Amino acid sequence: MIEPIQLSDGVALRLIQPDDAAGIADAYTRNRAHLAPWDPARSPGFFTAAWHANEIPKLLVSHATGASVPMVLATDDSIVGRVNLSNIVRGAFESGSLGYWIDERYTGRGLVSAAVIASLALARGMGLHRVEAGTLVHNLASQRVLEKAGFEYYGMAPKYLRINGSWQDHRLFQILLRD
Repeated sequence: MIEPIQLSDGVALRLIQPDDAAGIADAYTRNRAHLAPWDPARSPGFFTAAWHANEIPKLLVSHATGASVPMVLATDDSIVGRVNLSNIVRGAFESGSLGYWIDERYTGRGLVSAAVIASLALARGMGLHRVEAGTLVHNLASQRVLEKAGFEYYGMAPKYLRINGSWQDHRLFQILLRD
């Protein structure tokens, strides 16, 4: 079980819960324009509580099997972001991928940096050797978050993900948690 981690401004990083569906849908709806340049194209159904109510059990199964840690950034009354440690591979690799976003109202407060650092502590506690993350080439704010947390740039991935309707290049970062 992952205990909630208090960050600041009344925001906690915690494991996603089944009853978060409406809050997540509200957060994505509220931030639709803010996230559009950084996200894949979303169907209208994605912005509904029903879609997330269907998705959350799958995320929790993935967590139970050790393949991911799906988290939310939450206040007492709303979801204000997501942090996902996913694609966890054990064995010789001991690695995972980190992704995150925050509500537009909470940008510039250091919350994402704090959440990334807390996520790295969780990954270290899970015995992971490495965590990777990718950003769009022009997402300088996200690159600063990663560099502040100790990630190092290691390469470019051309046309890596389909974001906002087109295949876009990404800068790739990693941090080694264990030698």
